[in-house]
Amino acid sequence: MAPLLVEDRAEFRRQLAVAKHIGVDGVSVDVWWGLVEKSADQQFNWQYYDDIFADITAAGLNIIPIMAFHQCGGNVGDDCDIPLPTWIWQHYVAQGLSSDDLQYKSEFGNHSVETVSLWADTRVTQQYVEFMQAFASRYAALAGNITEINISMGPAGELRYPSYNSHDMGRTAYPSRGGFQAYSSLAIADFRQAMQQKYRQLAVLNTAWQTRLTGFEQIMPPADGDVFIQSGAHSNTQYGRDFIAWYHQALLAHGARMLDSALLAFDGSMANIELGFKIPGIHWKIAAPDNSQRSAELAAGLITTAEPYSVENGFGYHSIIGLAARYNSAARPVVLHFTALEMIDKPTAADYSMAQSLVHWVGAEAARQQVAVKGENALAAGVTQPAGWDNMATALAGGHYSGLTVLRINQVTDGDVGQQRYQQLIRQMKQQQNDAGQSN
Repeated sequence: MAPLLVEDRAEFRRQLAVAKHIGVDGVSVDVWWGLVEKSADQQFNWQYYDDIFADITAAGLNIIPIMAFHQCGGNVGDDCDIPLPTWIWQHYVAQGLSSDDLQYKSEFGNHSVETVSLWADTRVTQQYVEFMQAFASRYAALAGNITEINISMGPAGELRYPSYNSHDMGRTAYPSRGGFQAYSSLAIADFRQAMQQKYRQLAVLNTAWQTRLTGFEQIMPPADGDVFIQSGAHSNTQYGRDFIAWYHQALLAHGARMLDSALLAFDGSMANIELGFKIPGIHWKIAAPDNSQRSAELAAGLITTAEPYSVENGFGYHSIIGLAARYNSAARPVVLHFTALEMIDKPTAADYSMAQSLVHWVGAEAARQQVAVKGENALAAGVTQPAGWDNMATALAGGHYSGLTVLRINQVTDGDVGQQRYQQLIRQMKQQQNDAGQSN
């Protein structure tokens, strides 16, 4: 991965030369919506990317652009501040949508400005398409140098809700259960509509939920997230299972809309370039000994409580991996990226982490669904120590992960352990690929 924002091009060129020397194939670059279309709708400034892409191609490396529809700043490791285009928050006022309507609202009443809420997709998706089309038009001549285009689908570019982000002011920080993000007017309206479509009649819903609602307009997300989780209501009541399932399916529908938008935008010269998206390795709370088990993943929208977690359903990840699998028969299949490859299991308090197990679960489920999956380290510090590289090598040796993206380029071009181990790992992977090709 390139720096979030390259500020020293001479140093960046040096890093690129080292990366090429040790066998790196390409460089992943965040193409910030908030940088390119900052001034106004349909006013694009690509100069920064003209320069960066020229440096990458001059070094003999490929480009893996990320359509970064999220802000830079507010996440772990962020060292720059690039908000979303400020005009987007007022763009739909005439259509009755305020900035609050376009933002995620958490159970604590806080609004996130890191991404536009998925419940505003019906209005905002066209903005994403226009941005991607403008990128495709600008860089059509570089299509042969672009090996994959990643689509940002949420905070930090990941398909998830901002369930542990800074807008909740530390209340949802690692390693907490996180916070649900479905409390905006658009989210609540969607939840009500989904439940009305499912149950049709209020009496049927009341029977299932053991409630006495007098109208569908009384349906609300959980009033108290702590009680909702600690009591086990999220998994042992029909209301809880319905809420979690709707929350999860809304995220998957957003992912599908983003991929379909990318397929629409990247035609012509870029029609043969693979698309990809990333899901995070939310590894904490997995081993919690109480009802908060798996709660961080639930708040992020990654899994549901519809059935017990098992090998058969990828320990909960079958449906989100299935989003990529939907495109297996398409002209260009979708690549899944997953983080936390450098971590180990730490199933004790306060982490209750099963990171290494989670990496295996996701890899195995992706293989079962014939989805190409590539790995990534979650934290930059994870590749500064031999243990992190040992863990990544173990994950790659399992045969499920076909590639590795390292966070970030400076960690593997400084001559230290990162550079040494990355070069060694690249040689091993390419030898394995050559051996596999010869055997076939």
